Amino acid sequence: MTAPRQEFPIEQQLRKDIQDAQRARDQVKLDTLRMALGAIHNLEVARTDRKNPEYGQALTEADTLKVLEQEVKKRSQAIPFYKQGGRADLVEKEQREMEILQGYLQGSQLSEDELRAVVARLVEEHGKEFKRVMPLAIKETKGRADGARVQRIVREMTQ
Repeated sequence: MTAPRQEFPIEQQLRKDIQDAQRARDQVKLDTLRMALGAIHNLEVARTDRKNPEYGQALTEADTLKVLEQEVKKRSQAIPFYKQGGRADLVEKEQREMEILQGYLQGSQLSEDELRAVVARLVEEHGKEFKRVMPLAIKETKGRADGARVQRIVREMTQ
């Protein structure tokens, strides 16, 4: 049996905020944070399966951020469908969950200026060709900036 791994700061924050949400009796926040911790745990468990391509790899803080980004993305994709179906109650719930999760991603995200500086450096090093700069920019900002935001800035700077 291996020793339990050290929790990342974001997980510690999630656990602390779960306790705060319990005290405040904020059920939506409590459910959202529990779901986020569960998703992180599920990724960790999935890596113990020999069929998983990431088998045996240790969980990193970037992985935990990626899980949170995926959860935010799920909610942003579900909202238009709920609107289309006329389910305002579910739209409101999904938006609240998305806002809660985005709060944890904001601290690790690059600001607009930092992102522009990274892209400017890549354009300087590799030329103004979008197809050459975009993959490098995505790789360098992985987990620290939304892909759509990166793409918009790369398009601007390679025009």
